[in-house]
Amino acid sequence: MAVVLAVLAGIVLTALGPATVTGLLPYFTIQSNVAVGVLAGYAAWCALRDRPEPPSALKGAVTLYITITGTVYHLVLANPASPFAMAQPDRQPGEWWGNQFLHTVVPLLAVADWALFDRRGRLRPRYAAWWLVFPLGYLGFALVRGLIVDRYPYPFIDAGELGYDGVAVSAVGFATVFWLLGLLFVGVDRLLARAGRTGPATAPATPGAVEPPAAAGPAEPPVVRRETTGSA
Repeated sequence: MAVVLAVLAGIVLTALGPATVTGLLPYFTIQSNVAVGVLAGYAAWCALRDRPEPPSALKGAVTLYITITGTVYHLVLANPASPFAMAQPDRQPGEWWGNQFLHTVVPLLAVADWALFDRRGRLRPRYAAWWLVFPLGYLGFALVRGLIVDRYPYPFIDAGELGYDGVAVSAVGFATVFWLLGLLFVGVDRLLARAGRTGPATAPATPGAVEPPAAAGPAEPPVVRRETTGSA
């Protein structure tokens, strides 16, 4: 439930600033956070009802999306050295905390929850490609919306500034990174599964301990030799 509370706190605190809830919805940040909150709430409901938890492939996908949110924000949007850096406004304390919840706290909690509590060994390399469906769908949504409102949520998909050729190059680059990140999730899942199955075959001996002698089997009866006296 900590993830659900963090998502709610992030959205509510961010909405206290100039942005409204409806104005926040077109952002990948909000959509990925909402997906994390809904999945975490559903998983908690399943646990209370003693029902099967959500599929690992779905949880892996949502965890990847929120990881993308945190990674892109810190390395691309809020990084002054990035060519796609966005000017960071002066935020009031509540709005500042909301921004941190959405881009830092929730991604960290989601990744920790996936690493510690998800079932292991169920992810496959092909999932990394399927997980790109939502980011690519979001790209199409953002471009169509941009044609209507003449505004784009992120500079690396701003067709007005980059042109569609520039957006295509940017999209291919980001999609490749996201695919590799998905493969990293699959690899970590396999490593954790292998570590969970690995254990010592026998208990290690205590230094200085003397092993008890092997139990002796039943003693064989003694062989009795009898001399026979032959008749003349």
